[in-house]
Amino acid sequence: MTDPHETIRWGHRALELEITLGEHGTPRLVRIGTPGEDVAGPRPGAPLPLVEVTTAAHGRHWSGRHLVDTALGAQLRHRSHRSTRDGEWHVLTVELHDPQTGLTAEAVYRSLDGLPVLRSEVLLRNEGTRTLHLESVGSFVTGCLAGGAPEALESADLLWAENDWFAEFRWQRGPLRASSPARGGRFHLRAGRSAHVVAGQGAWSSCGHLPMGGLTDRGSGRTWLWQIEHNGGGWRWECGVRDDSAYVALHGPNDAAHGWRHPLEPGAGFRTVPVALAFAADGGPDRAFAALTRYRRATRRPHPDHHRLPVVFNDYMNCLMGDPTTARLLPLVDAAADAGAEYFVIDAGWYADESENWWETVGAWEPSGSRFPGPDGIHEVLARIRERGMLPGLWLEPEAVGAAGPVADSLPQEAFFRRDGQRVQESGHYHLDLRHPAARAHLDGVVDRLVGEWGVGYLKLDHNTDPGSGTSAHPGEAPAAGLLGHNRAQLAWLDGILDRHPELVIENCASGGMRTDHALLSRLQLQSTSDQQDLLLYPPIAAAAPTAVTPEQGAVWAYPQPGDTLDEVALTMANALLGRVHLSGRLTELEPEARDLVHEAVTVHKSVRADLPHALPAWPLGLPGWEDAWIALALHTPTTTYLTVWRRHGEDSVRELDLPHLLGAEVRTEVLYPAAGRATTTWHPDTAHLTVTLPTAPSAALLRLTRSPAEGS
Repeated sequence: MTDPHETIRWGHRALELEITLGEHGTPRLVRIGTPGEDVAGPRPGAPLPLVEVTTAAHGRHWSGRHLVDTALGAQLRHRSHRSTRDGEWHVLTVELHDPQTGLTAEAVYRSLDGLPVLRSEVLLRNEGTRTLHLESVGSFVTGCLAGGAPEALESADLLWAENDWFAEFRWQRGPLRASSPARGGRFHLRAGRSAHVVAGQGAWSSCGHLPMGGLTDRGSGRTWLWQIEHNGGGWRWECGVRDDSAYVALHGPNDAAHGWRHPLEPGAGFRTVPVALAFAADGGPDRAFAALTRYRRATRRPHPDHHRLPVVFNDYMNCLMGDPTTARLLPLVDAAADAGAEYFVIDAGWYADESENWWETVGAWEPSGSRFPGPDGIHEVLARIRERGMLPGLWLEPEAVGAAGPVADSLPQEAFFRRDGQRVQESGHYHLDLRHPAARAHLDGVVDRLVGEWGVGYLKLDHNTDPGSGTSAHPGEAPAAGLLGHNRAQLAWLDGILDRHPELVIENCASGGMRTDHALLSRLQLQSTSDQQDLLLYPPIAAAAPTAVTPEQGAVWAYPQPGDTLDEVALTMANALLGRVHLSGRLTELEPEARDLVHEAVTVHKSVRADLPHALPAWPLGLPGWEDAWIALALHTPTTTYLTVWRRHGEDSVRELDLPHLLGAEVRTEVLYPAAGRATTTWHPDTAHLTVTLPTAPSAALLRLTRSPAEGS
């Protein structure tokens, strides 16, 4: 029998959880934080139970959304719990059971030893005799983020990130009380909750918003950050106030937001999408993002690319723009090799004759004869790439099949997204359903031919159309449930590719950054950060990208043009130096001075890139705003801080940057790039401020701050 006064304490030196068991055996997460910490004021009320489930016939199982909901469903009560170890991971499993319906839920928490990040997912089993029709299942729910004392709610700010084509990673910040006002007045209202809600949409995981959010205290810097690790648009989070405490609920797809429903038959199970919650007791969002960066590195598939960081040339952006030919590519191959590129990627268009509308005929992924007319066809270009010491790469849009192409008729109807018995068509494309073996076999054949027979070492996998709510493989399947099944099949397909071709480098792209999520980035080596073509609009994207992707995975375009000033050439190159350099632009047309700046930038990047896979991000001017004149991104190791500073416009040529991790340290400052630039710096160890002067706008510089040997030891 459950002890109603029992408290489960679990964790390690960097993170501790407390779960109490209520009078009826309902577990509640009442504290997450540092072991032994003393949080000022009374403890938050933490009214929300551990697991939130909605079923059609029984309403919410202890959702706590409204008092009346507790009468609609039976109670999920504590049945057992166990704490185990999986290598460096601490694992806590709390099992709950509803005797009325037979529903069993396991809340599974994992945390890497020494890292203040919690990973959570929920596993359901139907141990009853009737089918349960699921409408939502929370991956993580807690009501103990802030509260207890009124000032804790008044000083809390919400964080969320807007994410659009050409305008990715736009973080916003606003008072928690703006979306969760105090409503009681003279009357103390305990029922209900108000919240800020962010939800995904369609098939892209980060269209409109990143699947991330956060809550930070303006005074103490105490911060929570969360990410939903899902590669489709079926996700939702809400953060608000319930019973005088701040709560967060993280979900995959649900019925209210996405039309998701899932029949859980007797004996069957269901697993939610995983989520992660990072915690910083102080230091604000920067420290929480640093913890999340360490977590992302620890939970991704190992790959040598994460440490080598080769420079990529891609022929698309502000260059060939999807119109490659042998004649156009060969000079670019030589120019890219001269600049120091190590991969050369032929982007869109290589598979279609120049005279056809290739958008509606894609899917076979065979090379065009008219674009590559010689006896060796495209292999002439691939051979030149290898001769110049680079590895060749190709662009694919694997899930897309042109409605007018041959593949559309060669695969069965069931291999495509369908709704109401009809194939879903969007912008002349059908969409493959990777749950079907014929769809997977077709794509496996394409990849194995390009990699195994052609010797391609890099694939850029793009996704440029959104087929909407999902697919119904059979009449009773909700489209959102079909989409979730396809999303999971896509991850398994990618795992299979990398199992067969472990050296292959895969870039994740979806109209730039429309599928930026950890489900994909825990498998794939790079993430396209944007399709933005304006070098002056790229800095806020490049600077904020490490909030969502590790620096060594964030592919940033650097695309110098013949008409650019030397300051503009240096700026577009500086955009990429603290990420993955994706070189493009019309290199063959540059004047010698501009070409030298490009070569210099690549050389500088190669001299610092060994530090990037270990460095942690910080933002000395705060997270960038879209219109900010000055922007700064720092990446720091224990001994070295790299700092890119941009001045885009405005009259102010001097700015002070805050680098609290170097407070009191004696450091040596250097301007790494451009060497001939006019940037100057002054370091103030007592305040940890760096004064930077950039005399012209637009301009940018890459700086290095090195602790003295005694400081770094």
